[in-house]
Amino acid sequence: MKLDILAFAAHPDDVELACGGTIIKHTDLGYAVGIIDLTEGELGTRGSAEIRRAESETASKILGLKVRENLKFRDGWFKDDDEHRLKIISKIRQYQPEIILANAIEDRHPDHGRASKLVKEAAWLSGLKNIKTEFEGKSQQAWRPKHVYHYIQYNVIKPHFVVDITGYTERKMEAIKAYASQFFDPKGETSNTFISKPQFLDVLKAKIFNAGNYAHIDEAEGFTSSYTPALKNIFDLV
Repeated sequence: MKLDILAFAAHPDDVELACGGTIIKHTDLGYAVGIIDLTEGELGTRGSAEIRRAESETASKILGLKVRENLKFRDGWFKDDDEHRLKIISKIRQYQPEIILANAIEDRHPDHGRASKLVKEAAWLSGLKNIKTEFEGKSQQAWRPKHVYHYIQYNVIKPHFVVDITGYTERKMEAIKAYASQFFDPKGETSNTFISKPQFLDVLKAKIFNAGNYAHIDEAEGFTSSYTPALKNIFDLV
């Protein structure tokens, strides 16, 4: 299956939190979109790998994904090395995306920045035919996506561009709330984490409106790029 957009995430819920509105908008537009989570988030204070697996399945339906996989790297301990790069390269070649979305280039959680670098490097190496990978016993062809963009997570990073998600915020929030184990519930899990504070989801909504302010639109999600994106036509700008 060929995908238009393939998003990678260090943990289940990273994509939903950072760019779920962008994903939903593009699946609504008919683009084929998938997510590959690198870990099961098994070191998380709340919930468990099994619970988060079920939650990600619910979220995937809301997002309208064509596929979602988990590479089961070690949460907190995966490395930026040949073994991990090759597994990501194989997935890029399997799905041949035009665009890859990856974790923030730097963030409060060390997994995020490490995953960002790992995916970015794998995306480049995936285009080298002398790097050999296989899928289902067959050699894979080299494939390099046209673009790798990094969504913004918790650190304050000024976006290089924003995607207008006006009208998609509530569905984004629905996908996020599918991860009920991770967020505040007065009758549920009592362990406190950064995102389980009662006000966290309100802060998240505020970030959506703040990203929109960069481009004078109502609601947006921000991204960064390691190179300068180009427009075919200046009227493509909102």
